[in-house]
Amino acid sequence: MLPTLRQLQYLKLLSEHGSFSRAAEAAHVTQPTLSAGIQELEKILGGPMVDRNRSGVILTAAGAEAVMRAGAILGQAEDLVQACRGAGQPLTGRFRLGVIPTIAPFMLPAALPALRTRFPKLRLFLREDLTHRLIHDLKAGVLDAAVIALPYDMAGLDWAHVDDDELMAALPSDHPLGASRRITPQTFEREELILLEDGHCLRDHALAACGLGGQRFNRDEGFAATSLATLVQMVGSGLGVSFLPAMAVASGLADNAQVTVRPLDAADMSREVVVAWRAGSTRATEGRLLAEVFAKSRAAPCIAPAEAL
Repeated sequence: MLPTLRQLQYLKLLSEHGSFSRAAEAAHVTQPTLSAGIQELEKILGGPMVDRNRSGVILTAAGAEAVMRAGAILGQAEDLVQACRGAGQPLTGRFRLGVIPTIAPFMLPAALPALRTRFPKLRLFLREDLTHRLIHDLKAGVLDAAVIALPYDMAGLDWAHVDDDELMAALPSDHPLGASRRITPQTFEREELILLEDGHCLRDHALAACGLGGQRFNRDEGFAATSLATLVQMVGSGLGVSFLPAMAVASGLADNAQVTVRPLDAADMSREVVVAWRAGSTRATEGRLLAEVFAKSRAAPCIAPAEAL
């Protein structure tokens, strides 16, 4: 005998809400109905899924494993429903898209109107978060696709190219290096380098760009910013130097700060922006369509060529 999707959904909701009453409310059923579903699931799987106590419920080791697998199963089931409903009509109905914060404010303003025009029946739900959490939710079926930046570990995922986003040097406006037309990344080894806080993939891209590998930067030392906007203000205040993605510079992020932006004199100084989805997902066609729309909406970066700087 196999568990039903409803039973797996009950267990997933129970893990998210931590109590039978709240999980039952989220499932729109009575608490006895949800409890009976969990008990039947435990009989099928051959052991307790949760430890019950007065303070709530805690997943057992078997329950945690079941929840992880249930997320993937429920995601695939929802993919099937959406694929059948939208057969022949991609990007209609609900679509849950994640976007990392170092891309969302610079790409979406141009991309979303184009997406609405081309797919008027699309109901897009957006979530902005860090790469590792978006990928976790992709694999768990919470998201249908995500806009992220490579390089990154993409095991279990497929993706489509959107754009190559160059990394650029950001300096205080009175910094001596501002007199250079192009800057060698290794020059930053002698500078106070400000990065985004740990968890942002752009942090790793920046460290790789100047060949530092992270050995100088851990969670307890140096300056760190929570967003690119804060990073620009920190650089403009003379606290150090940093890297900015070209799409952020083109959007005017550094225009009103005391910051000088210069191209970097090195090969492969860019990150690859992609739309990613679960490998084997029925959302693959829609993921590629999203990547196509996003790529077309990307205007040429409004950055002066190196010769003019």
